[in-house]
Amino acid sequence: MLKRTLSKAKRFVLRDKPGLYVEDVQEAREYINGYWSRLKRFHPKDDETLLGLPYPYLVPAYEQDHEFDFKEMYYWDSYFTIQGMLDEKHKELVMGILENLLHMQKKFHAIPNASRTYLTGRSQPPLLTSFIFDVYDAYNPGKRWLKKAMDRAKDEYHSVWMGTEKPNARLVYEGLSRYYDINYLHDLAEAESGWDMTPRFGRKAMNYVPVDLNALLYKYEVDFARTAQILGDEQEASKWQAASRRRQKNMDSLMWSQTRNLYYDYNFVKTRKSAVASLASYYPMWAGMVDKKRAAELVRSLKKFEQKGGLSATDATQLGQLVPGSVPTQWAYPNGWAPLHFIVIQGLRRYGYDDVARRIALKWLKTNNNWFKKDHVFLEKYNVVQPDKPPVKGLYPSQTGFGWTNAIFERFCRDFLD
Repeated sequence: MLKRTLSKAKRFVLRDKPGLYVEDVQEAREYINGYWSRLKRFHPKDDETLLGLPYPYLVPAYEQDHEFDFKEMYYWDSYFTIQGMLDEKHKELVMGILENLLHMQKKFHAIPNASRTYLTGRSQPPLLTSFIFDVYDAYNPGKRWLKKAMDRAKDEYHSVWMGTEKPNARLVYEGLSRYYDINYLHDLAEAESGWDMTPRFGRKAMNYVPVDLNALLYKYEVDFARTAQILGDEQEASKWQAASRRRQKNMDSLMWSQTRNLYYDYNFVKTRKSAVASLASYYPMWAGMVDKKRAAELVRSLKKFEQKGGLSATDATQLGQLVPGSVPTQWAYPNGWAPLHFIVIQGLRRYGYDDVARRIALKWLKTNNNWFKKDHVFLEKYNVVQPDKPPVKGLYPSQTGFGWTNAIFERFCRDFLD
């Protein structure tokens, strides 16, 4: 009798206002757990355009007979995909994926967009130091390992993101960096942002210093300072702390809107902020760059993005799903994406907004889970405005069985339901 009562109590505690139970997501989680083997690849030697990597890795998606057949490992996809796998069961795979990124950085002095020869002309959003510390905190591989890994990240920081000339002309304005491509094409630089395509840059990506990129580089500087402190080098730590403060000051000066209470990408060619409100504004919160007052302002501004099924990538004012040149913008309203939900929710939790984080996470879980129950698949993106409708398509064929969606679903189940 007591056991049954405790079981009912546990069921009640796990319930939230949107109504989601652990048992509701059980089938989806079992599917995800069995799906990783379909995404796992191992190619230790170069094969035509496919770069050889020393350890097994995960590709973004797999669907039998689909025209997009991934064989290569992607940079930022890998970071978000391991978020549902930071446990002992997946330790070898997670650490191997990170070692592959470090291997490519050592070989090319840059981490390519993905492990293809034709994708080495650009990178993707820099998440290497965050990946390193996620592994360090989860598995404690030791200080020597940390120093070696962070030395590779410093090389990436200096050679790629702080480069001033070809092939890495990214540091361009007031100590801030832009997305870039060696071919000097705006659309390919936009591909480096991961948001391909989006109304954020109006198809002139290289004219902008973006909020997300520079918040990520702020996080690098903070992580380098933390590493120096762990290794007992206070002088080195002070140097990186000063660098992060300079970047924070410049970003606040150029990108923060006092009237709209959001960060906006800055067009340094026209010396003005973008008019597009996007979830990139929440990267500074995720990175710990804002004070409590600004965090509260950002939380109030979430209403621009929060929809029935989660968070839209941009606000609704940019409706008209095309940027100049009639290119579909899938990284925009009404679509929501797993990595952006992860960034925003981690930022909310960092500043103590646990109830808001939970509300949004459960909306996203329900959107994913309802689609899974209907079609038995996970998608790369969802229509969060009308969750029962398909997402707006982009330049590429829509994907199912998507790694980062699966991973963030599992991560949110662990964080908010387990």
